[in-house]
Amino acid sequence: MKRDRPLPRTGVLVRTALLAVVVASAVAAPLSAPLGAQISQAEYAARRTAFTSRVNADGVYLVLGGAEPKENYENFWQAQNFRYLTSFLEPGAALVVVRKNGQDHPTLFVEPKDPAQEVWTGERLGVLGVKTLGMEGRDAASLRTVLDSLLAGGMTLHVVGDFSPGAGADVPGAAVPRTVDDQLLDGIKARHRDMKVVDATHDVMVLRGKKSPAELALIRSAAKVSAAAHKEVLGTIAPGINEFEVQALAEYTFRRNGGDRPSYGSIVGSGPNSTTLHYNRDDRFMNSGEVVNMDMATYYGGYSADVTRTVPVNGKFSAEQRAVYQIVLDAQVSAERQIKVGRPFKQLNDSALFVLKTGLAKLGLIESPDATYEENGRKVPQYRLYYMHGLGHPIGLDVHDVDAYTSGGLIEGSVFTIEPGVYVRANTVEIIPDVPANATARTKLAPAVKKYASIGVRIEDDYVVTASGFDRISSDAPREMDAIEKEMAKRAGVSARDGSTIDAYKKIRP
Repeated sequence: MKRDRPLPRTGVLVRTALLAVVVASAVAAPLSAPLGAQISQAEYAARRTAFTSRVNADGVYLVLGGAEPKENYENFWQAQNFRYLTSFLEPGAALVVVRKNGQDHPTLFVEPKDPAQEVWTGERLGVLGVKTLGMEGRDAASLRTVLDSLLAGGMTLHVVGDFSPGAGADVPGAAVPRTVDDQLLDGIKARHRDMKVVDATHDVMVLRGKKSPAELALIRSAAKVSAAAHKEVLGTIAPGINEFEVQALAEYTFRRNGGDRPSYGSIVGSGPNSTTLHYNRDDRFMNSGEVVNMDMATYYGGYSADVTRTVPVNGKFSAEQRAVYQIVLDAQVSAERQIKVGRPFKQLNDSALFVLKTGLAKLGLIESPDATYEENGRKVPQYRLYYMHGLGHPIGLDVHDVDAYTSGGLIEGSVFTIEPGVYVRANTVEIIPDVPANATARTKLAPAVKKYASIGVRIEDDYVVTASGFDRISSDAPREMDAIEKEMAKRAGVSARDGSTIDAYKKIRP
C-alpha cells in the first residue's frame, strides 16, 4: 500500500528556519543556564544496534515513521520510536534493517528530493542526504518492492509502528478502525501468508527506559523552559483575566525559548475548574478568592517536561487555600525524601499517600486516614474522593514515557514526575452513594466540603535520580507559598491588553 501523499506537508528547511527564529528570540531573553545539546548520529547508530541485538534474531526489521497529515495545514510530528532510532523528522519514511548472522544492514526509505514539491514544504533531505545519518538511503516508493523481495526468502518480519491491538493476527486483521501502519502490514501479510510477524515495539520501549546523558540534557532543558513559563505568568495573573491569557503567555514563552510545542493540551483551571483533572477548555474569567491550577509544559528537542503549579488569583492564599496547599506540598516533599537509587517508586507513593490521608482527615474532608464508603457492595477509600490519580510517571520522548524503574527500582538517570493533588469539588458529597451505610459519612463530610469547595491543588515537578540523590529540574518555578506570593506581587507582566477587545469577546463567547 502506498503510504505517502502527493504533496508532503513538512520539510527540513521549514523546520530549520522556524527553529532559527525561535532560538534568535531566546537569545534576546536568555535563560539562566545553557540548554540541551543535540544527540549525535553515533548514539542513534548505537540505538539501532542495541535494538536488533536485544531481539537477537536474524530477519527483517521494519520501523515505520509517521504518515503524512491528512490536510496540508496540519502539523507533522514524527512517530517517537522511529525518531528514537533514526533522528529523521520527515513524513512517509521507513527504516529497514536486515540482520544476518548477527550483522546489521540498515536502509532508510525517504521521499526523494523534488524541487517542485519543496516549494510547498521546504527542502527534503533526499535519498543521497541519508548518508549524513550513517545509513544507506532509498526512495520510499521502492519500500514495497524491497520488502517483498526480502520476505520472499522466508525471513521473519519484526515490526515497530502504530499498530492496533491484534494487528499481528491473520489477515484481514481485527474488525476495528485500522491505522495507516495496520493497513500497510495487512497488505504485506496478504502477499506473504506464511510469513512470521513479531511485534518488536516492546524492545524499543525497554531501550527508551534508560536515558542517555544527551537525552537527560534535553529533558532538563524542557523542564527549565517550562519552569520559566510558569514563573512568567505569575506577574500577570489577577482577578478578571481569562484562563486563555495565561495559556497564551505560557505557550509564547515556550516557543520564545526554543520549545518545540506544548507537551499536552495546557490546563489552566480557575475556581471550580481547578478541581477538574484534565480541564483544558481554558476559557473562564478568574475571580478574586479563587486558585488557578496550571498544568503546562513544553517539548524541547523532542523531549518533554511536565510541570504544574497552583496559585491564588489575587496573589494571596486564603487560610483555606493554604491548608489544602500545605498538605499537597508536604506530600510531594515526603515523596522526594524517598528518592534513592534502588528504591521502588511504590515507596515514594506510599510516603506521599500517608501525608495526604493524614492531612485530609485533619481538615475533616475524610473521617479518618483509612475511612471508606460503600459503592456497589465494595469499600472505597474516602481519600479517593479528593486524590484519584497516581503520584507520577516517567517523562521523555512522550510526556507519559517509560523508565527502567517501572519494572524494578530507581536507577541513576531515572526521570519522572511527582504530582500529588487534592481536589475538593463542590458536589463531592453527591459522589458518595446515598445509601444507609454512607449516611454518617455524608453528614460528617458536608461541612468541610462546603468550607474548601472549589479548591483544587496540584504541585508537579520533574526529577532526575543522581548517585547522591536527585535533582528537581523544574525548581525555577516558585513552589513554596511565600515565594509564589512574592513573585506575584512584582506584577512585571507583559503589556496591558486592550479592554475593548475583551469586552467584545465577552459578548460573543458561548
